[in-house]
Amino acid sequence: MSFQTLEELRRVLVEFELVSPAQLARALEEAASVSRQPGPLLDLLERQGALTTYQLSKLHKGETDGLVLGRYKLLYRNASGSFARVFRACSLDDGKMIGLKVLRQRWASDPNYVKQFHREAEICQRLRHKNIVPIYDVGEDRGEHFLTMEFIEGGNLREFLKIRGQCSPVEAAQCALDMAEGLEYALSKGMTHRDFKLTNVLMGSDRVAKLVDFGLASLSSTESGTEEGNLRALEYATLEKGTGAPEDDPRSDLYFLGGVIYELLTGSPPYPATRDRSERKQLSRYTNVRPIRSIAPQVPTPLAEIVDHLMRVNPNERFQSPTEVVHATRKAFKDLGATPRGDANTGPKTVLCIETRSKHQDLLRDYLTKLGFRVLMMTDLQRGLIRLRTNPTDALLLMADSLTEGVSQGIQELLRWKKTSSTAAVVVLSQSQQGWKKMLEDAGTTRVLVQSIQLRDVRRELESLLGITSG
Repeated sequence: MSFQTLEELRRVLVEFELVSPAQLARALEEAASVSRQPGPLLDLLERQGALTTYQLSKLHKGETDGLVLGRYKLLYRNASGSFARVFRACSLDDGKMIGLKVLRQRWASDPNYVKQFHREAEICQRLRHKNIVPIYDVGEDRGEHFLTMEFIEGGNLREFLKIRGQCSPVEAAQCALDMAEGLEYALSKGMTHRDFKLTNVLMGSDRVAKLVDFGLASLSSTESGTEEGNLRALEYATLEKGTGAPEDDPRSDLYFLGGVIYELLTGSPPYPATRDRSERKQLSRYTNVRPIRSIAPQVPTPLAEIVDHLMRVNPNERFQSPTEVVHATRKAFKDLGATPRGDANTGPKTVLCIETRSKHQDLLRDYLTKLGFRVLMMTDLQRGLIRLRTNPTDALLLMADSLTEGVSQGIQELLRWKKTSSTAAVVVLSQSQQGWKKMLEDAGTTRVLVQSIQLRDVRRELESLLGITSG
């Protein structure tokens, strides 16, 4: 039922923080000269751009469910599937734009499923990599279970191909490298994807491919006991059972990675898309894939060989790890006469160093500068983190062993920052501080050293995190 009075609508707008007090005051003043009914006020807020079409569709019907979850204001519905709905939302605390995924009530009514949803999402919060969409928060509000993640201004690879048809060889190689590096990092943290497909790879306006739904695909295991779970796991289960591979085999992700690259290069899927369970359970669906160059002879040989190698039916004949795919793709770039994004040295990497001891500052500055880094030196961790939030550097080097005050508070603040940042970080602890080691390492893109160390140890970790090959 729609709102009956202007005051009733005003209370909702204020309670849910849908518009700012200043916007509401201006709109109320202007609307009062026209009508004292709710409708004209909503129309005015729409013209002013203060409310979205999604919000207005709810408010015109007097509905408040689905306007705000936790401390997040829902703006638009981006996608909807049988598992969850995805919204573009913003934080009511700082206005940051985020993606918000809401578990459908069909699954929210299953306590075991909900418990696993939260557990897997919390595990995924530790993943911080440039090619994985980070999860920021997991919560529940009035029976709605949700998670928040980075909002990618763009779309998934299926939407990308609908517009483009197919990718150029260099574009496909870059996307393949992005995806393989994301899988490589996740596997280093003990995680596989288990639902690798076009719609689970997002492509931003910067043309960086990022994997989404990492770890949440574990909900697809038959342990969840849900029909949807079994549906999402079906391709993997069929391939692994039919080839004698162990369950949760990381090489299964590689097969389906090959399928995604196949479609990027040809514009056609390697096997027919279907929702029919009996068809998806047929091993022949995955064994009868035509070699990529038989349908697209223009595909360069180095890329065709990578795809064919990834999609070998026998898992022992595939690449055995994402790292092998990364190396093969980098070699293919050379054969194509191209350079992966970020490999071309457009300038020195910038490292922000937090070090309170003046002599050590001089040593670090001289050493890192000679290695080709641009060095920024600060003595206060809190100020350093403020600087990183507003003007990020390529890496942070925190000499925590030099801190004498506020160590606990500072490291806790660092951990909060890492929840939303993929900036590389090397933290050097004293022996008495090593209780922080595990939590820092779990923060993602973070390496921890405990004294006594050598400067070359710092160099090794920085170069590893930044993908720099020593000369």
